[in-house]
Amino acid sequence: MFIRGQNRPFGTLTLQDARSRADELRAAIGWGPTARVAPVARAWQELALELERSGAATVADLASERVAELAPRLWVVPPGGGLLP
Repeated sequence: MFIRGQNRPFGTLTLQDARSRADELRAAIGWGPTARVAPVARAWQELALELERSGAATVADLASERVAELAPRLWVVPPGGGLLP
């Protein structure tokens, strides 16, 4: 993930990172093609809430099942397992 000015492993992202990404994506939501960003922004907000609720310092501290559930919605892994049909 490119965040805070450099590439970082997803597992090292913090609550503040998740909040920042959610805010960044929410700011990009508009009409037409940019409307597709809305569910991704909501997923990042959900990740932030999960980090806060669990008291986890980083994504790696969350339950792996929960991270696996959120990852596709965060676009951390390509939906459907690939970038091309």
